[in-house]
Amino acid sequence: MERVSGLLSWTLSRVLWLSGLSEAGAARQPRIMEEKALEVYDLIRTIRDPEKPNTLEELEVVTESCVEVQEINEEDYLVIIRFTPTVPHCSLATLIGLCLRVKLQRCLPFKHKLEIYISEGTHSTEEDINKQINDKERVAAAMENPNLREIVEQCVLEPD
Repeated sequence: MERVSGLLSWTLSRVLWLSGLSEAGAARQPRIMEEKALEVYDLIRTIRDPEKPNTLEELEVVTESCVEVQEINEEDYLVIIRFTPTVPHCSLATLIGLCLRVKLQRCLPFKHKLEIYISEGTHSTEEDINKQINDKERVAAAMENPNLREIVEQCVLEPD
């Protein structure tokens, strides 16, 4: 009987651990979100700036800390990016946001909802730009413009 009780206890603890309901399983959740955030960052850090020959990582427009991933449910995640333009009046902030969105929509290997924002207080028109880069119709319309699409393609192209 003692053996059965021990086996039952072990089985129950494994089920709780695997389901994330135990303390050890709960500790796995943040680690999984961190791994997904690093995966996202690894994709966006190589995006090229539209004006300069540098990447967004080199210009510190994006950093590891600007990416947050939250679990929506078992298969879906909310990815939040907060990027920082190089200057408060950056005229290409909307284009940078578009590049981030396009790259992640194409390359993220897991189901996700994407929210992209300019870091609070870092741009003179951040509210308007945040609305633009998170509006599906505006993003689709922008990508129909051949000149804009070509610029985005050059920015998101993987380095050799």
